[in-house]
Amino acid sequence: MGMGVDSRSQMAKRAAEEIQSGMVVNLGIGIPSLVPNHLSAETMVMFHAENGITGMGPSPAKGEEDENLCNAGGFPVTLNSGGSYCDSSIAFGMIRKGRVDITILGSLQVSQNGDLANWIVPGKKVPGMGGAMELAQKAKKVIVVMNHCDKHGNPKIVTSCSLPLTSSSCVNLIVTDLAVFQVTGEGLLLTELFAPFNVEDVINKTGCEFKISQNVRSIPY
Repeated sequence: MGMGVDSRSQMAKRAAEEIQSGMVVNLGIGIPSLVPNHLSAETMVMFHAENGITGMGPSPAKGEEDENLCNAGGFPVTLNSGGSYCDSSIAFGMIRKGRVDITILGSLQVSQNGDLANWIVPGKKVPGMGGAMELAQKAKKVIVVMNHCDKHGNPKIVTSCSLPLTSSSCVNLIVTDLAVFQVTGEGLLLTELFAPFNVEDVINKTGCEFKISQNVRSIPY
C-alpha cells in the first residue's frame, strides 16, 4: 500500500483518535488537513491556524468559497459558529504561550528520539519554516503523520536526521502508512500496525532500532 487515498485517510483517521472535545488543535498542510473528516459530530474542537483563525470549519462546497477565508496553506475553509479571527501575531502568541493542545504535522524525517525535520530539502526552493518551529516546541502534543518511506524507498524514521531540523526531541507520536510509534525516553515504541503489515515489514522499512509493545494493536485496513 503506497500513498493512495486510502492510506492517507487511514493515517488521518488514526491521528483523529488523539483529539478530545475542548481541545485547540493546529493542523499542518497535506495529510493533517484530512483529520477533521474523521471526527464525530459530538467532538467539539477549535481548529487553529497560524494565519489567524480559531474555529475553522470544513472545506466549503465548490462555488461557495470565501476568497478572504483560508487556512495557513492558502486553501479555502469555513468558520464554525463561535469561531474568531485575529492577526498572525496573536495566532502565534497562542502557540508560544502553550495554548495549542495538539499539533498534527507532516514531516520529511523523524529521528528515534523525536527530532523533527519537516521544512526543507537542501537545494529546493521553499517558502520557509513557517509556524512549524513554534508548534513543534510549544504544542502540548506533537503528532507526525507521514509515509513510512520516501518516494525512493528510503526510511523516513531514522537514527539521526540528515535534513535540517525544525526542532529537536519534540515529537510524541508518529503515524505512518505502516504503523504507529510512541516516542519515549528510551526511544521509539511500536504500538500499532495497519493491516496487512507485520512487525517484519516495519523493521525492514525503518532506519533505526525500536522497541515493540507487548500488546501491538492491529488496525484493520
